[in-house]
Amino acid sequence: MNPVESYFKTIHEIRSTGGAVPETSYYPALANLLDAVGAELKPKVRCVSQVASTGAGSPDFGLYSEDQFQKTKDIEPMKGQMPERGVIEVKGLKDDTWITAEGAQVSKYWGHYRQVLVTNYRDFVFLGQDDTGQQIKLETLRLAENEAEFHTRCMHPRIFAQNAGERLVEYLRRVMLNSTPLAVSFSNSGLA
Repeated sequence: MNPVESYFKTIHEIRSTGGAVPETSYYPALANLLDAVGAELKPKVRCVSQVASTGAGSPDFGLYSEDQFQKTKDIEPMKGQMPERGVIEVKGLKDDTWITAEGAQVSKYWGHYRQVLVTNYRDFVFLGQDDTGQQIKLETLRLAENEAEFHTRCMHPRIFAQNAGERLVEYLRRVMLNSTPLAVSFSNSGLA
């Protein structure tokens, strides 16, 4: 089964239990999809859930390039690394991703990480910066108009993946290949 079909199937199975929490119950499905897409990239990109705060709160996920993973057997892991490929803010399927992308939480993440993917599992909004350093929506993707339509499509994961899978994978590849620029902050250094 391809990763997109598995993503849709897992979301449907989790929902069918009746015990799912709108946002977090579906984290594994998204993380598995991101890891599968990221494994095919050069450099590889891995998704880390529940990223530790480095000054802007704790994003739901961080996207780290392969070279950010410690390869030695040191006892202590590397501390405080910023996810090179940005962070992800996830909301439940009923939430409006475009409204979330313009909210205070995402603005705070963007100000710190400079690259944020916002999703409700069916819609994706990728925020980065323009040539002047201002926040901009770089690219969006919608898999279904609303939650009900998404769930109906997920009931047939193979067909849904055949129809939308390539678009989703290509979108996620572009997101994960985009390195975040460093956030620059100026203090009172006497520069005008």
